[in-house]
Amino acid sequence: MAVEVVTFGCRLNTYESEAMQRHAEDAGLGEVVIVNTCAVTAEATRQARQSIRKLAREKPEARIIVTGCAAQVEPETFAAMPEVSQVVGNHEKMKAETWTGMRDFGLGASEKVLVNDIMAVKETAVHLIDGMRGRTRAFVQVQNGCDHRCTFCIIPYGRGNSRSVPMGAVVEQVRTLVEHGSREVVLTGVDITSYGRDLPGEPKLGTLVKGLLRHVPELERLRISSIDSVEADDDLLDVIAGESRLMPHLHLSLQAGDDMVLKRMKRRHLRNDAIAFCEQVKRLRPDMVFGADIIAGFPTETEEMFSRSLSIVDECGLTHLHVFPFSPRPGTPAARMPQVARDVVKDRARRLREKGEAALLRHLGSEIGARRNVLIETNQLGRTEGFTLVRFDRPVTPGAIVPTTIAGHDGKDLLAA
Repeated sequence: MAVEVVTFGCRLNTYESEAMQRHAEDAGLGEVVIVNTCAVTAEATRQARQSIRKLAREKPEARIIVTGCAAQVEPETFAAMPEVSQVVGNHEKMKAETWTGMRDFGLGASEKVLVNDIMAVKETAVHLIDGMRGRTRAFVQVQNGCDHRCTFCIIPYGRGNSRSVPMGAVVEQVRTLVEHGSREVVLTGVDITSYGRDLPGEPKLGTLVKGLLRHVPELERLRISSIDSVEADDDLLDVIAGESRLMPHLHLSLQAGDDMVLKRMKRRHLRNDAIAFCEQVKRLRPDMVFGADIIAGFPTETEEMFSRSLSIVDECGLTHLHVFPFSPRPGTPAARMPQVARDVVKDRARRLREKGEAALLRHLGSEIGARRNVLIETNQLGRTEGFTLVRFDRPVTPGAIVPTTIAGHDGKDLLAA
């Protein structure tokens, strides 16, 4: 059996899974399943444990290695599982020597837990890969970690403090991907709008994006993953306005629409900041499509506060909504705040999702008759420049960019003519 990787969570995890799989294969490991976990919610950790137990039943001959954010913050939880052979930290998982060490000394021959202090890690190296197996778009890590301490978030303790990949290394990685056939690249990280603060000259994300597009003219499509709008720099706004190769889709880390909730979350923006940013970007790039993360049922949230999160969907013109029912993470300040009843949290999450579905329907309807360049992902599905899925009724070639007229929609996806 070849090395298999099961990935939970964010795009950064997807990128790291590709690098890990290559390290493990280069080390000659076989009959191994790597589970790359997420810790963004308690549910994400529960799903990882459930998946591990299922994998052990389905592949009794495989040795299971658990890594990722949940493994970093709760190594003892996974080490206690009899199905798990090894628990590897977020820093250790990206080192080639971690995987060659498993080959040389045998899994389980040393300590079961290889997890060190993530806060002691001071830099992030690029891991050169030439493509993403099974994917038509490639992810490139430009940053890791986070210096902020939102009261609900455990991720800084899984990822460490913010650190950036030098610009030259990012350009080299993107150039390699393009040379090997990638037509779209997504810049990813934990808090990518903090990019560059730890680098000489403190370049910002906009500087990096401009430099990439200038130094890799063969790159056809560039995306940036989730951003904190309050940190968007002037160069980033400039490139959004003037560079067609930067795709018109931004995913915003909003989290709430009420000022008091935002303050209790220790977010750095207020409601009007988010609305003003979306209005400014829409003026600069009228075809921009927004997605956002919003938490339902944050501690102390009243119905009136929640109503402002509902209404910000319309006021920011959001299309793709990621809704998270609040779940307390032990060790975070929000876990010690007065909690909203679980049935209320679930109901608010449902109402937010319905609001998001209505917003998506409006967007789908507005796309009918439009001409879009669709990057094909499977033999029947692709995505527009604005990241909306398009379904074809004929076979299409993954990796191709197909000029397409939008004929309609089925309530979830656009339909190609």
